[in-house]
Amino acid sequence: AVAATTDILDSGRYISIDYLGEDTTDLGQASGTVSHYLTLLSSLAQLAPATDNGNGPRNIEISLKLSALGQFLPRDGHDVALENAHKICTAAEEAGVWVTVDAEDHTTTDSTLSIVGELREDFPTLGTVLQAYLKRTEADCRDLSGPGSRIRLCKGAYKEPASVAYQGKPAVDDAYLRCLRILMNGQGYPMVASHDPAMVDAALAQAKATGRTTDEFEIQMLHGIRDTEQLRLITQQQHVRVYLPYGEQWYGYFMRRLAERPANLAFFLRSLTSKN
Repeated sequence: AVAATTDILDSGRYISIDYLGEDTTDLGQASGTVSHYLTLLSSLAQLAPATDNGNGPRNIEISLKLSALGQFLPRDGHDVALENAHKICTAAEEAGVWVTVDAEDHTTTDSTLSIVGELREDFPTLGTVLQAYLKRTEADCRDLSGPGSRIRLCKGAYKEPASVAYQGKPAVDDAYLRCLRILMNGQGYPMVASHDPAMVDAALAQAKATGRTTDEFEIQMLHGIRDTEQLRLITQQQHVRVYLPYGEQWYGYFMRRLAERPANLAFFLRSLTSKN
């Protein structure tokens, strides 16, 4: 992961690294995930800018899934995940690295946003992910787009029932555009996570319409997908962040990405890197 990070940064892009591990079933697993992130951050500190005046985006970010930190352990899961995430956020701040908390299926949303709210009291640059296909997300965008917020907006990749999520590409696209409009008109830092050219074009158009500079939003894409477009956007002075997942627990991640867009099978295989 560190070697891939160096290559991506050298190309002028930013990076978000996600150590894959979900559905932790005991404290030992959660502690192991924390230890892995702390080791990773120690290495990333050598690559992060030596100084950070806080006026622009950081080039390195890590992504966290709270379920991997013990969120749903039967005993004190909320507090365990909060404590573990706090340890990681502390190390990340010392390393000059951003942290964004990932979204998972809809049953986790309230718990995740609650933990994020608590963490932001100590780490105001902490980001979180909202999934546009959930019917609640427009309201969440309004609630969370205040000063200092960082919101990664993705379409969503978990299989969800029609009672809570829009079904079918047209409805999901429309929801994404509505959420995007809210974030671009808000006071936070939108992170537009999409490979869909129509969504990327809409983001650029809305950023221009709302008077955002290129330091006030970014585009995010998966490692290995639309590389040529990523580099083209860089030549236009746009910030592009590459999402780099790695680790042993890749199967669930891969299957969700495949279900989201089967045509991307080859790209997703290439986007997964080994632990080394």
